[in-house]
Amino acid sequence: MVQLYCVNNGKTLEFPAGCDLQDIFPATGVELPYQVMSARVNNKTEGLSFKVYNNKDVEFLDVRDPSAMRTYVRSLCFVLYKAVSELFPGSELFLRHPVSNGYYCSLEIGRPFTVEDVSAIKAKMKEIIAADMPFTRVESQVSEAKRIFQEKGLDDKVKLLETTGKLYTYYYILGDTVDSYYGNLVPSTGYLGVFDIVKYYDGLLLRIPSQENPNKLNDIVKQEKMQEVFREHQRWNHILNMETVGDLNNACQKGYATQIINVAEALQEKKIAHIAEQIYQRSVEGRPVKLVLISGPSSSGKTTFSKRLSVQLLTNGIMPYPISLDNYFLPREETPKDEHGDYDYESLYALDLEFFNKQVQAILRGEEVELPYYNFLTGKREFRGQKLKLKDNMLLVMEGNHGLNPDLTPQIPNESKFKIFVSALTTIALDRHNWIPTTDNRLVRRIVRDFNYRGYSAQQTIARWQSVRAGEDKWITPFQEYADVMFNSALWFEFAAFRSHVEPILNMVPQNCREYAEAYRLLRFMKYFYAIRDNEIPHTSLIREFIGGSSFIY
Repeated sequence: MVQLYCVNNGKTLEFPAGCDLQDIFPATGVELPYQVMSARVNNKTEGLSFKVYNNKDVEFLDVRDPSAMRTYVRSLCFVLYKAVSELFPGSELFLRHPVSNGYYCSLEIGRPFTVEDVSAIKAKMKEIIAADMPFTRVESQVSEAKRIFQEKGLDDKVKLLETTGKLYTYYYILGDTVDSYYGNLVPSTGYLGVFDIVKYYDGLLLRIPSQENPNKLNDIVKQEKMQEVFREHQRWNHILNMETVGDLNNACQKGYATQIINVAEALQEKKIAHIAEQIYQRSVEGRPVKLVLISGPSSSGKTTFSKRLSVQLLTNGIMPYPISLDNYFLPREETPKDEHGDYDYESLYALDLEFFNKQVQAILRGEEVELPYYNFLTGKREFRGQKLKLKDNMLLVMEGNHGLNPDLTPQIPNESKFKIFVSALTTIALDRHNWIPTTDNRLVRRIVRDFNYRGYSAQQTIARWQSVRAGEDKWITPFQEYADVMFNSALWFEFAAFRSHVEPILNMVPQNCREYAEAYRLLRFMKYFYAIRDNEIPHTSLIREFIGGSSFIY
């Protein structure tokens, strides 16, 4: 017998050794609002098929938990792949990226697919789910898994396995369909009742449950500009044969890391130069931009982007003047509070909007103003003699969370503003059926930056991440489509560059805390990447904002 301490209700229970979590859960007496999908076992996320042979702490999770939602979505993707494989033998399905509250997939079936084809896929998925088919996990030597994947034509998975140096791996079987997913699946297809699949541009959109109310689907939110940014980068991925991590690792192992870095950096610089040219062109057309507003979620690289944009503006004869929105915070005692009673610095209304607009309008009228400085130690606004008067060839460059929110600058004419949304929109995938979440890209950046420059441990950063994400969902991402331009700050090689930096920081997270589950997941994920040395990375790279060694002053 083994003892299990159930974190959900604080009870310690005994079970026969070898029981799996699916059988254990009903005996615990735990009642969750929605169906349990996975569990944290000794603060590691495990599937419900996990068998217990020793004493453990177990916390059962329903789909409201982010890790359980990932389990749900991965399992649903396998059902989609099986449905497509059975309906269209020889087809190619690529699960590409999250967009519009779902997941965009490209599909090649040898001809343009139709709405009727999508309806057939949905019907087949429903049939598979109704059959309640088990997902069977098989652990094997890498050589055996490679042989199986080669037989199935899954060369992207073969390439990934060849470049990670592992001896053993695992894959899943669903009926007679084989695939690999780099995380746990639910026990069987019957768990996957809520989904939809619809035609979306030239591909498919896999719709998933809402995390707040998993009985309902997420609403489709139009994100045309974001979709186009993804498409642009994926075209480059295809041209340069850099679509998956296996492609990246293979190129690095053959000595092409420097070339990959140089091309990726050149593409970013070309995009920044094009944005500066657009701003300049407005002046030529008699519609001069006087205020550049840069917004984006945490760890998107907004600061380095603004500095590189400023360089490109100078090459067009435009003198940028940076202003930080942080200097327009209200006095601390006037700051609104969140539902926990803490000061809500993420809120738009933490800013002194009236004072901010008064100053900006005065600057745009050509008046001289004294700019404020916000003292975070005292929570007060100060004036330190920094005065500004715009000349004809000058413009303001303002970086901050709320730059695209219409309520920030309602009294400033739109023709005077140029709005830019910056985010790390990861386009490289682990393989064709395993995307890399864009939030993982930013979380890794933030863990490294917080440790290097803010004195925060990985445990502290991970603990705050969900509240950061909630603030972004409320105050930043709803306005991203208002941007004149979207800039993708993600680079193909950055996980390879971050590996040697983030692994030792993640290894410091103790196992006896909840954050260990996320640290452990990220550590496993980072091991898929061939590590790149820092000396390969230019000192103007956006990556330098996080790992250090930048030629810019922050």
